[in-house]
Order: sequence, then C-alpha cells, then structure tokens
Amino acid sequence: MKTPPYIKPGSKIRIVSPAGKIDKKYVLPAVEWFQKQGYKVEIGEHAFSQHFQFAGTDSQRLEDLQNAFDDAETDVVLCSRGGYGTVRIIDKLNFENFQKKPKWLVGFSDITILHSCLNKSGFATIHGAMPRYYFDENGEPAANLNSLMKILSGEKVAYSFKNWEHNKEGKVEAKLVGGNLSIISSLQGTKYELETDGKILFLEDIDEFLYHSDRMMHQLKLAGKLDKLAGLILGDFTDMKDNESPFGKNIHEIISEAVQEFEYPVAFGFQAGHDKKNLALAFEKTWQLDVSSVNSTLKLL
Repeated sequence: MKTPPYIKPGSKIRIVSPAGKIDKKYVLPAVEWFQKQGYKVEIGEHAFSQHFQFAGTDSQRLEDLQNAFDDAETDVVLCSRGGYGTVRIIDKLNFENFQKKPKWLVGFSDITILHSCLNKSGFATIHGAMPRYYFDENGEPAANLNSLMKILSGEKVAYSFKNWEHNKEGKVEAKLVGGNLSIISSLQGTKYELETDGKILFLEDIDEFLYHSDRMMHQLKLAGKLDKLAGLILGDFTDMKDNESPFGKNIHEIISEAVQEFEYPVAFGFQAGHDKKNLALAFEKTWQLDVSSVNSTLKLL
C-alpha cells in the first residue's frame, strides 16, 4: 500500500475536470473555502472548458490531468465532477512522476476508472464528494466535506449506519475498493479492471434500469469478482428505473440474490454515492466492517 502524504495548511490542491463539463459557480465556493483554511489551490487550465458534454477536448482534459499528476508540489488532485469521459484518456496517462511523488486523488462516479487504475498499483485514493456537494443549504461545510478533510488530514474516521433487511452479519478487516457499479462493469476485460480478491467491495450507482443492474452483478459474479470478497458494502442506488414490464426485484433484492451463496458480511445503506450525503472512503486502505443485528459500522484502521 502506498499512502500519499496527509495534508495540512500550505498543502496544494489542484482541481481538474477529466470527464464532464462543469460551471465554475459549482467549484469556486470550494476554492474560496480551501484558501481560507490555508491551502494553496490551482485550477486546471481547461477545468471550465466545454466541448459538447465534456470539459474540453480529450487532449485538453488529458493535459490538465497529466500536469496535476506530474506536479511535485501538488498534494491533492481533486476532480470537479464525474459524468463521462475519463475512459477516453486513461490509456494516454503517464504515471511515472505520480509514482515518484504520489498525491491523493479525490472523486467518484466516472472517476472510479482512476481509482481502479491507481488502486491496482497499490496507491490509496479517496472516493468522495466533489466541490458542488461540499456545503449545506446555509453555505456551511456538510458531512461530505468534513469526512473528506478528516481522511486527507490523516484522521481515523468511523461510520455507523442502520440495519437493512438483506444484510448478512459478520466482522472483517480488509482493504476497501470499489466505486460506481456501471464503471466497474465496463472495465471488465481491460487492464484496469478492479481487483477484488480479499477486499471489501463498495458499490453504488445511479439512473440504471434494474435488469441492467442485474446483468452487471451477474457479469461480476461470472468474472469471479464476488466469490473471494472479504465483505460487501452497498451505497446509494439513486433513481433506479424499471421497464414497462416489471423486472420483479428491487436493486437490494438483485444484489442480495447475486451474493446469497457467499459467507462474507454484506451491509446495505451506507451513505455514499449519487445522493445528498456522500461520505468519504479511503480506497486501498484497511477498514473494519462490522455488520450486526443492530447496525453496521465501518472504521478506518
């Protein structure tokens, strides 16, 4: 495991947009907040560019991400949003300078591609909210930002969440990996596919048809990605859709059925993903997952 240095006031945060386009009004409040806390902030040259649905052309997005990875002074590479587009540039990235001076990668959704790529090489990353979702309706830092800053600063975090019908009890300690189910599924058969053996797997998704989610879960199962897990955590599955002819199972039943033969603990209902609350998770770091008849707890060790 290769953990980037934890940050403190004076550390440098670099904001890039490797996928979908974003309006600067969703990012600048976070920039101001970071600066008030004493952090240096640099925004990628093309972070607010637009090329159809993308934040600039492939070459522009690649340039910003590569510059951030290469910069020895950068401590955090913060993605402005997900969307779609990282897969178009992943194979052109050079990680040589990143390996010499690792930095924290922060993001979720489409950024799952970068998590998987870096986690496979042993680098810790953070699945967490991006700038648009840092503040509550009063402009105060929300749990999304607070949990992110704790992990970036080297604090140990612990989460507790309610018991769900389809949970499977158990207690394990293992490294955590995962992200967006659709992205993880799309990486199967590539050199960036997620390595899950002996790991706690976290999954979330948004705006998918139930039959498609069922297909993706069975794809992972057939690929052997589910049978050797240490544990499974399910986050938010937001705005899931059904066909005119109902599939017959909800998303929790679909996932539960896919892993019912395995003995490892399964915890539904962790607040992370495409919903209002998106608690930060450190991937490729060791966590303790404890699923009981009362609740589930997840602790960073």
